[in-house]
Amino acid sequence: MSVELLPELAVAADTVLQVGYEPGAPTDVIESLTNPAILLGALAGGAFGAALGALPAFIFTGFLVIGGSLGGGGFGVDVGFGPVFGPHISFAGGVAAAGYAANKGYMESGFDYHNAKDIGFALGSKPDVLAVGAVFGIFGVLIEQLSRQLALPVDPIPVSIVISALVVRAVFGYSIVGKVSDKANGYFDMGPFEREEMREPGEVKGDGGKASEDRLAVEPWLPNMYKWSHVAAIGFFTGLGAGVITYNMISGGHGLIAVFAGFGISAASLLFLNLGVDRIPVTHHMTLAGATAFLATWQEGILMLTDLSAGDLTAPLAFGAAPALLFGALFGLFSAVVGEASQRVFYAHSDTHFDPPAAAIVVWTLTIGLLVIAGLLNWGVWIPGTGI
Repeated sequence: MSVELLPELAVAADTVLQVGYEPGAPTDVIESLTNPAILLGALAGGAFGAALGALPAFIFTGFLVIGGSLGGGGFGVDVGFGPVFGPHISFAGGVAAAGYAANKGYMESGFDYHNAKDIGFALGSKPDVLAVGAVFGIFGVLIEQLSRQLALPVDPIPVSIVISALVVRAVFGYSIVGKVSDKANGYFDMGPFEREEMREPGEVKGDGGKASEDRLAVEPWLPNMYKWSHVAAIGFFTGLGAGVITYNMISGGHGLIAVFAGFGISAASLLFLNLGVDRIPVTHHMTLAGATAFLATWQEGILMLTDLSAGDLTAPLAFGAAPALLFGALFGLFSAVVGEASQRVFYAHSDTHFDPPAAAIVVWTLTIGLLVIAGLLNWGVWIPGTGI
């Protein structure tokens, strides 16, 4: 009897996997990973991120994406997410270079936390630092292309950024997750930071001439934006705003590329953070979530951007503009909360930079991808394998 049921189970599984999802081919992986333009571009981009610093390099990406999305041609988006300037290359290369430079004692940045977390600090032209950035630029593009060409239903760029950040810690001798201070009640406790409590002598490694007791017991990613209510509020409203921008642009004929406009604006706004302006929020993971989730569920928008008719949209999550905008706002909130949770686990108690927005984008894009595979969404907009 069990043998007779197996074909039925196989047919059912095959039906689910065919709903709006198309996996990639291994031959595509081989072709991309042996493309000299991709590899050499990543080599240069990783060094670029090391020279400027990870955050300035990412801000540059933001301006490119703004130009490409608002202009409608898409060139700036392709360049901003591609070899050389893609965050998985230049930003990740800058993060790796900071981890290496701090470990070697090169950084005296005056940063409040461990120097390896100072991603706004330009490292200049020191050859070994540039080489580290270049190597991690290559590593970043290899991971990104592997995920993209296999059409895994998740954004491949933050997947690469997250993996790269953990590899940096392993390669340069830092703790993978970090050590929770005895003054904190677990990973999620930000109380020691609020009380300005310091580490105990010898508890963790110091740097830049600092001892362990010169470091805060807990180092939140954004000291001005870690309370759950604040994070949820900014996530909801930035997600909503990005959805409205996308709605207006697509209604005006800009096309699918409009979905990245909010991301570009958020990323470019970090210029003010890099210049030292207080209380600038980091929102690119929220705006990208809001715009993508809105467009994944806005029925009229799907019809405008594809050759489908209303009868072809069989998944239940397809709404009018107003409900779709609220759906996007909720995904902005979801992304914000996931980002905060990731910083409490992987950033606040550790020595090097781990990017909470990248971790959040991995989670919510995979969520959308799985909703497409399950047949609850008609498409994942730009997420690999989930288009129409």
